[in-house]
Amino acid sequence: MRSIWKGSIAFGLVNVPIKVYAATETHDVSMHQVHDEDKARIRYKRVCELGHEVEYADIERAYDDGEKTVVLTADDFKKLPQEQSHEIEVLEFVPVEQVDPMMFEKTYYLEPDSRSPKAYVLLRRTLEETDRLAVVQFTLRQKTRLGVLRVHDDVLLLQGLLWGDEVRSADFKALDTSVKVSANELKMSSSLVESMSTDFDPDRYTDEYQAELQQLIDAKLESGDDVDTAETFGEPAASDDDEGGDVIDLMAALRASVDKKRTGGSGSRSSGSSRSSASGSGAASDTETKKAPAKKAPAKKPAAKKTPAAKAPAKKPAAKKQAS
Repeated sequence: MRSIWKGSIAFGLVNVPIKVYAATETHDVSMHQVHDEDKARIRYKRVCELGHEVEYADIERAYDDGEKTVVLTADDFKKLPQEQSHEIEVLEFVPVEQVDPMMFEKTYYLEPDSRSPKAYVLLRRTLEETDRLAVVQFTLRQKTRLGVLRVHDDVLLLQGLLWGDEVRSADFKALDTSVKVSANELKMSSSLVESMSTDFDPDRYTDEYQAELQQLIDAKLESGDDVDTAETFGEPAASDDDEGGDVIDLMAALRASVDKKRTGGSGSRSSGSSRSSASGSGAASDTETKKAPAKKAPAKKPAAKKTPAAKAPAKKPAAKKQAS
């Protein structure tokens, strides 16, 4: 791996030198655009509104307030105090469960960058012992960012966070109505969950779209454009969901799903007979729930070492209009 940034974690009066690495990468098939007639690659030119082609090195960013346009050069950005900072500042320590996973952005590995990793190990051990996350602020790629430090397999992770005002609230009218759920429906649904419960293993799952895309590419490389998709992928499975709609009898759908799991059927994708609607009927109602408009989902503590869940962090500095 190649580091993308070097700096230090400011932990009180303790300074922890680190290198930053991207922790994730895409596995998508890499493609490019071509002209359908001659297969020549598509190239885009940068053209200003006066019709002049512009080299990338000659492009600057600007801000327009409606009356004046201010041009900001690369040197201007470098002069910003925050841009010159290579410090990940620890702001506070919070319980793991208070940071909602929906706020998470990109994840980075932090490697100790000093002769002795003692300060690094001390911070890592402290986070483990206290079961806390370190809320941090740092500047990366011309943005002040919010994040948390957490531990994963003896390595410190820097997990980017959205700012509080970047997370939208859900307000769905359908959830304002009173919904009746019977005890039998709840019991049957819980039975289905129990029959599908297991330990999480990300390696168990496959990106079927990318696999099929690669399969199609391989077939075209071998046979040219005239590919028999039925031969490549097999005949599509017959669907028993002719109506493609909701099931009225919710109990019947749940019971069929449980029976399917018990007999070894695949429960990963529901057939039409196992889809259900909120209007599904069942036995008389023993349980009545009224859901208010959903806000941010309550955080759960993930199985994989300390994964956070939600507190609205400090607000992002407001900007009048973004430079473009």
